[in-house]
Amino acid sequence: MLDDLLRPMKERVLLPAATALGGRVHPMVVTLAAFAMGVGAAVAAARGADGLGLVLWLANRVLDGFDGTLARAQRRQSDLGGYVDIVLDFIVYAAVPIGLVLGAPRADRAVLAMTALAMVASFYVNAASWMYLAAILERRGVGAAARGELTTVTMPRGLVGGTETIVLYAMYFALRRLLVPLFALSAALVLITVLQRLVWAVRRL
Repeated sequence: MLDDLLRPMKERVLLPAATALGGRVHPMVVTLAAFAMGVGAAVAAARGADGLGLVLWLANRVLDGFDGTLARAQRRQSDLGGYVDIVLDFIVYAAVPIGLVLGAPRADRAVLAMTALAMVASFYVNAASWMYLAAILERRGVGAAARGELTTVTMPRGLVGGTETIVLYAMYFALRRLLVPLFALSAALVLITVLQRLVWAVRRL
C-alpha cells in the first residue's frame, strides 16, 4: 500500500551509497548477502534469539532494497537479477515463520504452527494473484516500463505490499508472545489484498 510512496524515497536515500561503490560490488553479491541475512534471521528465530533475528531481518530488507539501486547506478539491471531477487525473497518469507514456530515453547508450538501454516498459505495465494496479474499487464504493454516503475515487473497495488511486510515481520520478532494473533492478522490482510486484486482484475481486464 505504501510502496509507491516510499520506493522513490528509498532510492534517494540509497543512491549516494550505490554511486560511491561504483562498480566494485556486483548487485548479485548484494542480493545473495541479503538472502544470507534473511536465512540468518530465520535461524535466530529458531534459536529464540529474537533481538538478533530482528536486526538480521532489517538488514535483509535494507540490502534487498539496495541491490536494485546499485544495479541501476551501475546500469546492470537484468531480468535474471530481478528473478533471483524475488525467488530468494519468498524463501525468506517462508523461512522466518518456520523459524519462529521452531523457536516457540513446545506447549505453544501446535497452535502456532497451524496459524503459521494458514499465513504461509495466504502468501501462496497472494503470490499467484500478483505474479499472474503482473504477467498479464506486462504482456499488454502496461507493465513496469510503461508506468515508469523501478521494479523488474509491475507490482499491482494492494493493502499489503513490501513496506507492510517489513513492519509485520519486525513485529513477529518484537512481539513473540502475540505471534498467533499476528499471524492470523497477517493472513487476513493478505487475503484482503488478494480480493482487492481480483476485484480490480474483474473490472479492468
